[in-house]
Amino acid sequence: MNSDILGTAIPLFAQAALLTVRISIIGIVLAVAVGIICATVRELRVPVLRQIAGAYIELSRNTPLLIQLVFLYYGLPKAGIVLSGETCAIIGLAFLGGSYMAEAFRSGLDAVPTTQYESAVALGLSRMQALRTVLLPQAFVTAVPGLTANLIFLVKETSVVSIIALPDLVYRARDMMGVGYHTDEALLLLVASYFIILVPVAVAARIFEKKARRYVGTTN
Repeated sequence: MNSDILGTAIPLFAQAALLTVRISIIGIVLAVAVGIICATVRELRVPVLRQIAGAYIELSRNTPLLIQLVFLYYGLPKAGIVLSGETCAIIGLAFLGGSYMAEAFRSGLDAVPTTQYESAVALGLSRMQALRTVLLPQAFVTAVPGLTANLIFLVKETSVVSIIALPDLVYRARDMMGVGYHTDEALLLLVASYFIILVPVAVAARIFEKKARRYVGTTN
């Protein structure tokens, strides 16, 4: 293990880690938004919209992120649509994550007692108002375990964005191994970088999940 090589590579891995975090945050926020929209559309039971949401979820969940990124980065330019590598990574992460978030929200909505909806309607709320103000907030709390698991999953999935030439952590590690043959140093920095990123996320998710469970316990 060469300490000089590590000292030279650490700043590059720090930049790559910031890129990974930025892509993860934006992609996950968009994925949550897409998930809420899809779950709401399916709950409203409008035939055409429900079929579109269902088709999107099946397509997203049954195609790897790697294939989606290749299509966005290499396929779209043939149709005259050119996107930066970072934009493609964010869109791909949101496209993949949206379906998983939608399923988490759907399971959360299924867990909300039907009496909650019936009470909201009895008070004069429309179905959309009942969803927005009564059902979705409760579904979100119930869906927290699934949402946090999806969050960690999506951060890990950023490891494939190097396929579209983004200088992320895996790209830097491959560069070190391919150019300088510094395999040990590259693997050490790669593992350490993902550990530093994912451990705080996992701890925060666990704390949030415990608080959500307490909230559910006090409202039941």
